[in-house]
Amino acid sequence: MATPPRRPTNPFAAAEAAFKPVKKPAAPIREASSAPNVRELVSIRIDRAVLDHFQEDGPGWQDRINDALRQLVAAKG
Repeated sequence: MATPPRRPTNPFAAAEAAFKPVKKPAAPIREASSAPNVRELVSIRIDRAVLDHFQEDGPGWQDRINDALRQLVAAKG
C-alpha cells in the first residue's frame, strides 16, 4: 500500500483551516448566590487617587469601598 503524501494536496485549504477563528464556548449563565450578603471575588481597575483615598485609613479599605458602593446602590433604588 502506498504511503499518503506528507503535505496536504491543497496547501491553501490547509492554511485556511489552520487560521480559522476558534469559536469560544459561551460563558455559563451565572446564577445569583443563594446565601444573602455573600461577597464575590472580583478584579476592578480603580484610579490611584480613589484607591489612596480608601487606603489612607489603613486596613479595611476593601470594606470601605464596598460600603460606599452599597450606599450608592441604595440611593439609586
